[in-house]
Amino acid sequence: MAKFVFVYTGGEMAPTPEEQQKVMEAWMNWFGGLGDAVVDPGNPFGAACGVGTGGSVREVGASRLGGYSVISAGSLSEAADMAKGCPVLGAGGGVDVYEALPM
Repeated sequence: MAKFVFVYTGGEMAPTPEEQQKVMEAWMNWFGGLGDAVVDPGNPFGAACGVGTGGSVREVGASRLGGYSVISAGSLSEAADMAKGCPVLGAGGGVDVYEALPM
């Protein structure tokens, strides 16, 4: 089995605490449905900066990147199928799926 990184993009925050709780429950149910394939449920992203040549640090504007998870799957296609149930899709977002190459 290979590892794949799901990078969550876009999506809208639920407007009320009650709706936010429902969204969190949807995420937990989705992760539960993936079972042992979840290597690391990951985290949402917070503040960010960019580091360039020579170590210069710059502000990063609003990003479309929302967070990540690490999943185990037999192929990129299988990992993409797993991503199809992600709750971010219902909020107008997307999931980019990357294979994490062994080193």
